[in-house]
Amino acid sequence: MSIEIGSVVEGVVTGITNFGAFVELPGGKVGLIHISEVADVYVRDVKDFLKERDTVKVKVLSIDERGKIGLSIKQLQAPKAAPAQPSYRRPHANDNRRQRFNAPSFEDKLTKFLKDSDERLSDLKRNTESKRGGRGAARRAE
Repeated sequence: MSIEIGSVVEGVVTGITNFGAFVELPGGKVGLIHISEVADVYVRDVKDFLKERDTVKVKVLSIDERGKIGLSIKQLQAPKAAPAQPSYRRPHANDNRRQRFNAPSFEDKLTKFLKDSDERLSDLKRNTESKRGGRGAARRAE
């Protein structure tokens, strides 16, 4: 039986490493299931999903010029339905669209900022002049 890209074959797990599992295929060839192709959930440790001498069905993903065979279990599994959205939602960056209708315009914001800034500046001037005697007191004395 020839092994071709896209074909589904059965093999036996011969070794497990921290980056994947080696599978002996028909004809004595060996392929690698990379850790990212073991399952469609996060895989921290391959040993949580496979053990040596397990018989597995795999899909052939790639065969390079040196004969290395890339395999996948994940691509044979039916895709899981997306989890239901929770009843609460965190605001998304684009959710501002709804708020724009009630939000003040840029010109209104700028006008308010300038008014507040002028008030703060005049308060600051008044406070600093009174603390050091200011010029206002010297002019009245003349």
